[in-house]
Amino acid sequence: MSVMVLLGSIELGIIYAIMALGVFVSFRTLNMPDLSVDGSFVLGAAVSAVMSLNGHPFLGLGIAFIAGCGAGSITALLHTKLKIQPLLAGILTMLALYSLNLKVMSGRANIPLINKATVFKPFEGIILGGYDYSKLLFSLAVLTLLLLLLFLFLKTRLGFVLRATGDNDQMVRALGVNTDLVILVGLALSNGLVAVAGALIAQSQSFVDVGMGIGMVVIGLASVIIGEVVFGVSSLMRRLIAVILGSILYRLIIAFALEIGMPPTDLKLVSAVIVALAMSMPILKKRFL
Repeated sequence: MSVMVLLGSIELGIIYAIMALGVFVSFRTLNMPDLSVDGSFVLGAAVSAVMSLNGHPFLGLGIAFIAGCGAGSITALLHTKLKIQPLLAGILTMLALYSLNLKVMSGRANIPLINKATVFKPFEGIILGGYDYSKLLFSLAVLTLLLLLLFLFLKTRLGFVLRATGDNDQMVRALGVNTDLVILVGLALSNGLVAVAGALIAQSQSFVDVGMGIGMVVIGLASVIIGEVVFGVSSLMRRLIAVILGSILYRLIIAFALEIGMPPTDLKLVSAVIVALAMSMPILKKRFL
């Protein structure tokens, strides 16, 4: 594997790790399957692209986060107020976001950002050993900031309630806590992080496509599961770091699959196999080890 491919995989792994942290909040912390991730990812990318076209790429990241929080809030309200199952609520939000994303993109299926200002533009020129590290270093800085903020939030009283709601919501309700509000906060935060990842991907790859979110929930879930299986879950910070390392490892696996000649059309199949193997790892260990 060449150095360029390796650096590119790590860069993508770092950006997708932000999405994986969002998936971690919904799937692991709240224990809720949220399929609106696919739509929230594109929503963040679309908002970011439009803001970049208007010369405000950094503001685009912030607005993408707010837009993602709005999408997650809709899923939460469908579940908590209308009593729609979480899985179906996420699907409904994802379907609605497809049309909304097209409206954000002014009816276009894709928007190129070639020669447009992006968040990486001010950092171009950070070249070491003949390679441009600007995207990798900026993405790493954003990821580190979000990791610390998420860790500190989960250590607050609201964060503890959020984690307790995922473990046993009936007990939390018995203590007089409004679990509907907790779920809303959790899903809003989850989709906000996913939207930020979409925003960074759009600006990194200099385009946004309305179909680029297909399978994002699988990628996020694969990163979470791989991280937990390979790197352990002994503490909260270790779990969060494991999710990040799992995302990077997942991108490296995909890059290796491409390097050995696997067609790009088979990558979704590879993703499904990776998730299945990671989830079944405890059973496989008991039977064969």
